[in-house]
Order: sequence, then structure tokens, then C-alpha cells
Amino acid sequence: MVVPLIVLTLICLLLSPDPTDAEAVNILNPGEVVYDDVQVYGVVNMAVILECGSTLPDIYIWGFTKQGTDKIKAVVYNFGHGPRMQALAATLGSVAVISHSASLSIDQLPRASEGLYTCQAFYERPEGPEFRYYYVRLTVRVPVSKPYVLLSDASPVEGSVVVLRCGLGNGTSPILYEWEHERPGTPVTTIARGNSSMLIMSNVNRNNTGWYRCVVSNAVNLERSDRALMDVVYGPDIPQIDVTPYSLTEKGYSALERERVLLMCQAQSNPPSVYTWYYNNSQVNGGPSFIINKILRSHTGKYACRAQNTQLDTSSIKSINLTVFYPPDGSPSCSVEPVLNHSSLSLQCSWPGGLPAPTLHWTRGLLGLGQEVAGPGQEIDKLSNNVTLPPAVARASNNTLFTCLGSYGATNHRAYCSMRTYSPPAEPVCFAIATRNNTYLMLSCSWNGGVPRALLWWDGPGGSDGGGQPGEGNANILVLRHGSAQSGQAYTCRAQHPLVATPKSCRVTLEAPVLVTQRSLVSVYEGGDVQLTCILGANYPPANQITWFNNHRKAVLDVPRKYQLQRAAAWANLTVREADGAQDSGQYWCSTANAVGGAEIAVTLLVLRYPMPPNVTLHRAIYSSRQRGEVELGWRMETDGDGAGGGFTGFLLEIRWLTERAKRKGGKKDEGSFSEWRASVVTEAGARRHTQGSLAPTNTYQFRVTALNHRTAGHPSAERTPADPPFGAYPAVIGAAIGGMIVAAILTLLILLFLLRNRNSRLRDMLFGMQHGQSRENINFPDDELADGDDLGSSPVPAISLPRAASPIPTSPAPEQDSPTNSQAPPTGDDEPVNVTITVKATGS
Repeated sequence: MVVPLIVLTLICLLLSPDPTDAEAVNILNPGEVVYDDVQVYGVVNMAVILECGSTLPDIYIWGFTKQGTDKIKAVVYNFGHGPRMQALAATLGSVAVISHSASLSIDQLPRASEGLYTCQAFYERPEGPEFRYYYVRLTVRVPVSKPYVLLSDASPVEGSVVVLRCGLGNGTSPILYEWEHERPGTPVTTIARGNSSMLIMSNVNRNNTGWYRCVVSNAVNLERSDRALMDVVYGPDIPQIDVTPYSLTEKGYSALERERVLLMCQAQSNPPSVYTWYYNNSQVNGGPSFIINKILRSHTGKYACRAQNTQLDTSSIKSINLTVFYPPDGSPSCSVEPVLNHSSLSLQCSWPGGLPAPTLHWTRGLLGLGQEVAGPGQEIDKLSNNVTLPPAVARASNNTLFTCLGSYGATNHRAYCSMRTYSPPAEPVCFAIATRNNTYLMLSCSWNGGVPRALLWWDGPGGSDGGGQPGEGNANILVLRHGSAQSGQAYTCRAQHPLVATPKSCRVTLEAPVLVTQRSLVSVYEGGDVQLTCILGANYPPANQITWFNNHRKAVLDVPRKYQLQRAAAWANLTVREADGAQDSGQYWCSTANAVGGAEIAVTLLVLRYPMPPNVTLHRAIYSSRQRGEVELGWRMETDGDGAGGGFTGFLLEIRWLTERAKRKGGKKDEGSFSEWRASVVTEAGARRHTQGSLAPTNTYQFRVTALNHRTAGHPSAERTPADPPFGAYPAVIGAAIGGMIVAAILTLLILLFLLRNRNSRLRDMLFGMQHGQSRENINFPDDELADGDDLGSSPVPAISLPRAASPIPTSPAPEQDSPTNSQAPPTGDDEPVNVTITVKATGS
């Protein structure tokens, strides 16, 4: 039981954030913990042993805390079953546990192994358990590498300064540097010792010639460098050079172009020196003199005389700079620059080329050929090519011409240039420009015109520093990151010109966009179109675009054919087409942004359903013929009316039929025997009848009708099976008989009228027979007609009185009549009209 508790204790101690804090140690078993602290030094790539007591503990854990941190990590542990290396051990070198002990052996020691090692050891003693902490602080040292010597000059001239540096690749401080000097025939002497790697030898002489070695050492090792030779050059003395004609300048000697020049060299030496002349490090002549008959500007350069002692094989060199003077080319150039914080002017004149440089001076006004025409007292400065005017004089110099006169004294050559100053004619102009995607906002300020250029800078809101740098020129730009600009605040561009007493300014007020809408809650009935409005308020710089997002937070451009966008510079309207309650209800967002900030506004769209339409009754479903190919349907409303007042807009007719499976089972007509309802047709609100065609005569159908109010459907009517039509032959026969009788009566009447008007026609003779003289009596008087009627009074058929009508055509006698004189007298104009009465009685079977 003791061992697990001890293991737990050691683990807790190992995980303690500060291994040196005694309060972090939780001792489960009474007893005093012993702490040992030792410092160990190791050498990189070498081996080191970290001891954990003199005897092997029963249980131990090695931990490592990297230098500069307070986190301890396990390296190896042994809970009585042998050591167990951790992954950290691989980064500390070749770590191994020495057999029969808890000490660590680290081979190939890296620099990363430097730090605090903690060995937590447990010993089971007869008198009780004993705990020990071994703190081993490992310092990894690096041996010094082989040094090397660097000389600033390996062959210095006598009297010069030489710097010797001891170069070293690696080594742990502190490092001790020693310098050794060795001369031929003399022992090695130490000339310097210290912690500096440099040795400065000033005013070297011929006695300093010899071999120099650098010796470096630290706590690990000592290394010597290879020898480096320093050869001090001395004798002959420095030669003396004379130039004829003699003309001395600050940089050496000078000569006019195209003159004859003589160079002479002399040096004190024993034996006498041999002389050699060099021009720009190239040998040009031998002997003490060097003659240039016609010197040119290209001959300007460095001339050196080398004196050599042939006995000592030493030499000395003296060099001079010879400058060939020549006049400048072209004419002077003028400029006017602002100075003193743009409160004054600096007149600058230059005339490049020419040696020596020409003299320049400024005057106010124009210059003639060597004559000043500006007048007395107008000359500014005859000695300087750059002149600074006092501020009061500068402000009074608007539209003033300044002239710079240049002259070259050697050839008496003169030239001039002019410059006119004037203030900018207009006022400064400010504006803002946003980069692509509004990443940056550039505030631009310009003040065009004017010589010299104006000074422009930006002030932030409230007079604070705008963040830009003052700049000279016609424009200044202040770049602001997106979101760093202050909305509603003014940024001021200050402009100052030396010729304008009062500084100018212009302002840019940045405004983040503000969005408003006419209605934040918009409602529409299903199937209708609705427009959502979004209006952009004042903003600067202008926002590029107003974007609409639908209720699913998707840009409307990504959902085509559903939305219609209408845009302008300051508004964007979104039209939602054929609104659907399940898909289109919700919040729509209008969003925009400029480089100052962004804005968005929500518009809630509420899609309403139309009211439930009234119920409908299908009261008629009958086949139009015995062929059963069409069905006549009729229905009525419980509350009938037109589409708007009655709360409905149309009717949906549905059809279903008996399935083939139900037919095979005997045609049982229950709910499961029919197919699903299918829409047949949608009619208008005013329709109450419909004929359904294209039906199979052998199938059984059912119909029902449902009232519609736009997209809201009412309750369907009870289904109805079409009935066969009734038998209609009897009405057809009766109708045909009556029609025939009417036609016969009309024909009879027409025939009688024809006979009355044409008494001598063949048709009359065929119907009534021939009239002979012996048997026919003309009835000319009413009395005769009445007499004849008395004899037929007992006849069941009423007598038809047909008065005799006169005929304009004489009647021819019959062939069997012998008397040709029997003729009818022509009618007179006094004859009465004939009245005919016809009675027709029709009976039907």
C-alpha cells in the first residue's frame, strides 16, 4: 500500500509548477524531505553524468526544466520495474541510466540539454520511508575553436595605424585573449592580454615587423591561431612632388586646360631611390620628372611618384591630385523653393560643369548683355547662388521675376537664367476616393498652380493629427484604412504658400451610409408580387452598391427568376414574385457600405393566405350519351356569388377511376378500389357546368369539385359517379307526327288557294273532274247557291260553297258537245269577291 502512495506523491511533486517550492510537496507519510542542490558543467558533444544519490533508490523520477521556463517534464522514471525512458530524453542527447544506480549518463551533449534536472528519489529504510530531491543544474559549455588573425593592413606604412582582430567561431564566455609577437632571432613575447578580440597598434614603426599569434582560452580549453605576418614598410622617406606652373587648391594642384605642366619628384633615401610615375594607378613614366605638353580635362586625376631603395628593397609613394580647369557648358538653371515652413522663399541657381565652379548671384528683374537693368538697390546677393528671402519680402514678391547671373572667371564667360514667382490662382480642392472593395480611403487635397509649390497637410477631426505627412506639391493624399475614419467628422486639408499670408483650407466630411425603408413590415397574399424598398441616405464617399439579401441570407443575385431588382444611385427596390408563405416569409436585409462604414436594415415580409372559400355541391353528373364518352357535370355553391364577393376565384375538378385490380376482384366500389384523385381542369369563378370528355366507356369514374380562393382550397364536394341518360324515343315520334300534320295542312291550304285562283287548271280538273253543259250549273246568284245547299243539308261532310268566278279566257267546249254556242259570259266589274272557308280536322293515332 505504501508504494502506490509514494508513486502518487512523486507524480504530484513532478507536476508541481515550481520544483523548488517546499509547499508544493505533499508528503503522505511522515518524514523529512531532504534537498540536494548541485551545479554540473558539461561540454557540448561530450558526455556528462548527473548523479541521483550514491545508492539506487527504490523509486525515482528524473524531470527536466528548460532554462527560462518553469515547466517540468519527465525524462525517465523507475517504479521498481526498471527505468522507462520518455520521449523528451531523445531531445537531450544520448541519455542512459547507469546500471545499479539512478544516475544519468548523457552522451553527445547538445546545447538544448542545458537546464535544471530534478531527481525525486524514494528509499525504504527500516526506520521509515525517506524522500530526497536532487537538483542538478547542468550548464553546457562550448569549447573555443581554433582562432585566426585578421590584419587591417599586412604591409603598413611606418607611422600608420594597424588593427589586429582575433576571429573566433565558437566558445563559451568568458574568453581570454592573448597576443604574442615573434621577431626573427628573438623569443616570443606576450604583448597584450584581456577580454577584447582586437589589438590596435597606433604609429607602427619598423620595430613592429614580425609574426603575430592569437591565443584564446575559456574554462574548457585553450587554442592558438596560426601566425600572421605584418611587414612594416619604411624607407625611403615620402617623396616630395613639385608642380609647375604652381597653382595650389584645396584638393591639390590645378592647371588650365591646354597648358604645359611639369611634375618633379624628390625623396631622401640612401642609396638614392629609383623613381616611377603613375597616373590613376597606371605606370606612365620613369625618372624624377614627368612632362605633359598639352594637358586636357581628361588628364585630371591622381599622380603618384614611387621611390624605391634597391638595397633594402623598400619604397615609398607620394601622390597628388591634379585638377584641370575648364569652363562650364550651357547656361545656368534656376529654381525657387519654399523654406522656413513655407513662410519664405529660397532662390536656387546652379550651373553644372566647369572647373572651377562658376560664380552665381541673383538680381531682381532682367539682365542685358553684361548690364543690370533692374535698377539700383534691386540686387539681392552677388556672392551666393542660393538666397533666402525674409518672409515679408517673400510675401511681397508675387508675380516677380528673379534672374541669376553666372560668370566663369578664367575665361570671362557669362550666362543667366530667370524664374517668376506667383501664388496659386484658385482655392484648394478636397475630395475622397475609395479603393476597390473599400479597403482603403484616400483623402486627396490639391492646390494647383503657383511657383513655388504649396505645402499641403491633413488635420483630423477636432484639429487632431490626420496621420498623413506634410508634402510639397500640387496634391497630398491621406490614406485611411477601412473602419478607421470617423463618420460625421470633418477632415481638414491645410494649404500654405510663401506668397499667401493667410493659409488656405478645405474640408471633407466623411459619412457612413444610412439606410431607410418605407415600411419595415410588408404583407402580401400568396401568389402575389410585393416590392420591398431600400433608400440610401446621405453618405460620403458614395457607396458603390446596395445589396439585397433574402430571408435565407443569400444575395438575391444568386437566386434568379424569383426576384427582380430595380436600382438607382440612392435606392434599390426588390420585388418578390409569386410570394409563397413557406418559402418567402421572413426578414429580408438591405445592405451597403462605403470606406467609412456599413449599414443594413431589415424588412419583414409576411405572406398571408386567402380566406377559406365556401363549400360546393356536385349535383349533376350524367353521361351525355349512351356511348359514355363524355360526362356533363354541374355544381352549386352554398353561398353563391361572383368570385370576389363569394370568396372564391375558381373551381378545381378532380377525377378518379376504378383500378384494374379492383375490376379483377369483382368491381367492389370501396375507397381502396379507386385510383388517386387527379386534377382534371380548373375553371373560372363564374362557371357552374363542365363537360368532361375522353373517357373510357368501360371504366367506372368518380368526380368531385373543390372551390378555390387563389391558392387556398376549400373542402371538396362529395364524390359522384356519372349516371346513364334516360330513354328519349317517345317525344321524338310525337314531335315528328305533329310536324307532319302541320306541313300537310299548310300544303293543302296552298293547293286550295291555287285552285281558287286558277279554276281552269289541270290540277283542278284532276281533283274535281270535268264540268259538262248537261250536268254543271253555273251559280251566279245567291239564291241558286242557297237552293243547292238545301239539298246537301243532311250530308255529314259540310258543303264547301265555291262561287263561280269569271275567267277572262273563254272556255273551250268539250269534244263531245255539238253546240259551239254554249259559252260563258265574261265577268263584269260588279261581281262580288269570293269567300272561301276551309275546315281541316286532323287526328293522330
